[in-house]
Amino acid sequence: MTTIPVRDAVGTVLCQDITRIEPGKSKGPVFRKGHVVRAEDIDILLSVGKEHLYVYEPRAGLVHENDAAERIVAAVGGKHLERTAPKEGRIDLKAACDGLLRIDVPTLTAINSLGEITVATLHSLHFVNRGRAVAGMRVIPLLIEDAKLQAMERLVTGPVIEILPLKSARVGVVTTGSEVYSGRIQDAFGPVLKKKFAALGSTVMGQMLTNDEERMTAEAIRTFLAQGADMVVVTGGMSVDPDDRTPSAIRASGADILSYGAPVYPGAMFLLAYAQGAAGRVPVLGLPGCVMYHKASIFDVVVPRLLAGLELKAEDIIALGHGGFCSQCPECHYPVCPFCK
Repeated sequence: MTTIPVRDAVGTVLCQDITRIEPGKSKGPVFRKGHVVRAEDIDILLSVGKEHLYVYEPRAGLVHENDAAERIVAAVGGKHLERTAPKEGRIDLKAACDGLLRIDVPTLTAINSLGEITVATLHSLHFVNRGRAVAGMRVIPLLIEDAKLQAMERLVTGPVIEILPLKSARVGVVTTGSEVYSGRIQDAFGPVLKKKFAALGSTVMGQMLTNDEERMTAEAIRTFLAQGADMVVVTGGMSVDPDDRTPSAIRASGADILSYGAPVYPGAMFLLAYAQGAAGRVPVLGLPGCVMYHKASIFDVVVPRLLAGLELKAEDIIALGHGGFCSQCPECHYPVCPFCK
């Protein structure tokens, strides 16, 4: 690769995209790799600060940035992803369906530790909609040693980036509270849950209202399990007041409680259990009241993982504490968003 003055470049072939930045307006390539420089291009190239251009001379052992990006995306890309064409040496991956983004974080870290190779992604294990960009990759130099790309390829033993489609689940909802059961107040939890599950491709198969008696709530849970529910969620009674008996009712139903309490705000009083039902091993969730009135909460973190087929353990709930605070900023509405201020 040699350098020539731009005024002497007429007739040469660009070996990289040339970027033009208009502050406050746009940023993008004014000429693409492979463009043959014309006399009328010289003033434009000078206006974007290009007084010299690289002339690409292929050499053994070196790989151009666009070809390197192709190698990276071929190595790290998994199922249910769509890719963009190379642009300024970079290729992006987008979700090809709604689902859970899963990143092999140790392998991603090892790749980025090689130097000169960069792969950036959204946070792992969050729900993403179809079409959302989830990762981008490129190399830093214009030409990179092939040996470094080979080292990257040796690190990969499975998909580093993939989308897990969500299962369409039949969900049983048990709403506790004597005030709702007696009709003194109207239930507000049911409509919220129906909307949330519908957005994830699942349906509420039914809702049962119970008072604060442990026996009644436990029986409602067992009824949904026997009817083939893929998930049972119990709302209300998750706090520490004397009438809050939902955790004991879930235990009385025969469910095995793995975790009560989560380092996620809003959602600290969340409960995770599993029970045997007609549909097999079924998650039973105790949902705190915040799920009803917060746009993003523990529900939006945990439920997509369960619908993606992940069986969570107590340590998985504990691990949510890293990044488990969301201030509910109106700009993003993204669960445990790292950019919330």
